Amino acid sequence: MNNIINSLKENLIIAIKSQNSIKKSVYRMILSDIHNEEIKIRKELDDEMVLKLLIKQAQQRKDSIEAFKSADRNDLVEKESSELEIISKYLPKQMDENEIKDLAKKVIKETNATSIKDLGKIMPVLMKNLGGKAQGKIVNKIVTDLLS
Repeated sequence: MNNIINSLKENLIIAIKSQNSIKKSVYRMILSDIHNEEIKIRKELDDEMVLKLLIKQAQQRKDSIEAFKSADRNDLVEKESSELEIISKYLPKQMDENEIKDLAKKVIKETNATSIKDLGKIMPVLMKNLGGKAQGKIVNKIVTDLLS
């Protein structure tokens, strides 16, 4: 079994013992998603796959927060923000734009990309190198700016 799943299970036990309902619910939901994904692909998830799942969960929370803010539902914004905070503890530290730009320039040079048409060659390589340390939207914008 991998480190992230073990950590999630340990933290679930702590949340249950401390009767922290938000943490308990978030950890159960994440572990349930991991279990469902393992059933779907018929094998145990490694840390990289779990990380992708957590990034997806975090992005869903961010999208929900934006939607609830525009609907003026501060109660739900608060709930989603709490959940996002818990999930974020398992995500790698996000890179700043300058670090992403430097790595993007390197990948552009390696792939001999010259125009925006080469975006499809660059993005998969760059996203793999970033390993979840940057959001795809931000990376796409930086690469698009560099190629324009």
